[in-house]
Amino acid sequence: MSNAPSNVRPGSAAEHVGARLRQAIAGGMPGDALPSVRVLVRELHVSAATVSQAIAQLQREGLVVAQPGHGTFIAGRVAPALPRDHGWQSVVLGEGLPTDALQALMAETPPGAIPLGSGYMDSALQPIGMLARITAQALRRPDAWERTPPAGIEPLRAWFAHEAGGSLRASDVIIVQGAQAAISTAVRAIARPGASILVESPTYVGAIAVARALGLRPVPVPCDRDGIRPDLLRAAFAASGARVLYCQPCYANPTGACLPAERQAAVLAAAREAGAFIIEDDYARDLTLQGRPPPSLVSTDDDHVIYIRSMTKSIAPSLRVAALCARGPVLARLRASRIIDDYFVPRVLQEVTLAFVTSAIWPRHIKQLQQSLRERQAVAVAALAKHMPSARLAMVPQGGFSLWLELPSHIDDTGLVRRAAVDGVSVSPGRHWFPAEPEGSFLRLSIAAAPPEDIEEGIARLGAIVDSL
Repeated sequence: MSNAPSNVRPGSAAEHVGARLRQAIAGGMPGDALPSVRVLVRELHVSAATVSQAIAQLQREGLVVAQPGHGTFIAGRVAPALPRDHGWQSVVLGEGLPTDALQALMAETPPGAIPLGSGYMDSALQPIGMLARITAQALRRPDAWERTPPAGIEPLRAWFAHEAGGSLRASDVIIVQGAQAAISTAVRAIARPGASILVESPTYVGAIAVARALGLRPVPVPCDRDGIRPDLLRAAFAASGARVLYCQPCYANPTGACLPAERQAAVLAAAREAGAFIIEDDYARDLTLQGRPPPSLVSTDDDHVIYIRSMTKSIAPSLRVAALCARGPVLARLRASRIIDDYFVPRVLQEVTLAFVTSAIWPRHIKQLQQSLRERQAVAVAALAKHMPSARLAMVPQGGFSLWLELPSHIDDTGLVRRAAVDGVSVSPGRHWFPAEPEGSFLRLSIAAAPPEDIEEGIARLGAIVDSL
């Protein structure tokens, strides 16, 4: 058997749990079930987070296999695979795609770790029962597996058009496989390799990855508490010659900033003056925590704005359904670009989405989701004040699921993230969210994927690391 876990202090609660599990492993066989988290909590008088930390360490050592929803089992011994030389592939492939930050963001949280980096809701916030019932009904439709029009089924497109506001119609909407696909389609359709694209700084990792993968030059436009700065936006348009701006006017990820009405007007005016498109990523419209969300940009100007709205954040991660909306010749270009990728979104996913958002459960679900996120945000803000007072919270956002935290200047965010992973906390380093050099050392904390008690515990662990640096 292995020695004590390397990521816990001698005599700590996690080591105590680990020792109990190591005894069970020593007396068992591969495939045997180990005591459940609930049993260990009751037997050893520790928290569920402590048990999860111990299990995560044992899994890193290859001693156990954790199967969420089923339990933790003794691992079998697998013979190591013989090394193979794949060097020829590197010669053929050449330079890699610039997606390391996005892959890190999308990596699965190790079993037992506290997920403070994920942008997707945990299962407790997802309407799983209702989705199961609606999906069963959709699968009984005689046309469930038939092809759909490339733009998507008309009633769902009409719903998205109505929700966007303004004068959009169903014919102005294309259904796509999630917001990331929509961003890629839009950028590829209207920008040419080598051109500049303006982005908020900081901004969504996935948009930066798309721009670089398509050979574009992302140009940062600084933001403040009210979002992108119109004065610097005008200067960026003039200096770069860019004709595309990607932005998140409503609860921007990662900062949570929200464009007030007067700044929305100034941003639209700057785009009109430059003869540029705005790609509006409205990912968090359903995640309002205080007040009301601002109107979409597209509801004011549907000539310059290409509008994106996804359902994965507000319903479930695997409901990969989003809308891509525009008017004029650019819509035909988007359709042509979109059909190259994968023809159309499966009808079943579209029917499930339509049935859910037009049902009586939809407004109740959104209300419950928002209340849960408010509670989690309050826990996180209080925990930061208690455990990480040396770090500065940029703002308490009125919507979304992120908190943007500035660290003391002597702390390296990537080093902190590596230390946190050893201590069973998954979090995102701030530098990934800047299209150019970061303006300091930051962390993005997510409140979406962890319950309140784990948020408190995760921030306490982060605070202990900060204090030790």
